[in-house]
Amino acid sequence: MDLLPVIVVLCAVVGLVVGSFLNVVIYRVPAGLSIVSPPSACPRCGAPILRRDNVPVLSWLALRGKCRNCGTGISARYPLVEAGTAVFFVVIALWAWTGSEAADVGDGRVGPVWVRSLLVLLAFLYLAAVSVALGLIDLDTHRLPNAIVLPSYPVGAGLLGAAGITTSDYAALIRAGAGLVILWALYLIMALVYPGGMGFGDVKLAGLLGLFLGYLGWGELAVGAFAAFLLGGFFALGLVVTHRATRKSGIPFGPWMLAGAWVGIFGGAQLWDGYLSLMGIGQ
Repeated sequence: MDLLPVIVVLCAVVGLVVGSFLNVVIYRVPAGLSIVSPPSACPRCGAPILRRDNVPVLSWLALRGKCRNCGTGISARYPLVEAGTAVFFVVIALWAWTGSEAADVGDGRVGPVWVRSLLVLLAFLYLAAVSVALGLIDLDTHRLPNAIVLPSYPVGAGLLGAAGITTSDYAALIRAGAGLVILWALYLIMALVYPGGMGFGDVKLAGLLGLFLGYLGWGELAVGAFAAFLLGGFFALGLVVTHRATRKSGIPFGPWMLAGAWVGIFGGAQLWDGYLSLMGIGQ
């Protein structure tokens, strides 16, 4: 039985639910509020959000983007985060499952391979959720909260570690550890040399991204690290050229670190192989 359609549908539904939760995280974590209580309510009239008004995307459409009680407008970012997270989860499911050996029934290690594929999928779905939350929080507040970044280290290490151990892929675990240290050290040096351009929140995020990129491969790590600076540089240059910022303007780098990492995750191996081929290396 081909499980891919089931996994895709499941990831889409879970993505919608997770996206709804991320809206709470994005609003409350920077404010130092609990993400558990009190229940969500209209910020203007204080009326609690009814359960039927808390269905991802559909409730916003049914209410026409307004509070049921007082008619205050509800930002379109809420359904966009929910729908965007669902799409993100589906893309990751397609990438992780189709690129794995989970369906190779001729492999004598089919059991462990399936388990590894599921663990890798869960690990990168978690990273996707963290990416959405941290990217938007950094854009809003120029902060990368420790409350999100630091717990992600044991979660990522636990899932990827279990995946590697399941199929005795210890090389991947060594790369993951090395990737964590390399990116963390690189960003730490930049933060110390140029404090105004790089914050310690970026340093902590770099180690986390290095963990995931390193697990996949050296090419993914190299491309993911470089793509962050390339994308961030082009964005900053565009702002300066259009006079929307100056060379001294503070621009959050976290979103570009995350975007660069996903470039490395999805296309790092191919881009790295293409680069080596262009340079005549490894032929």
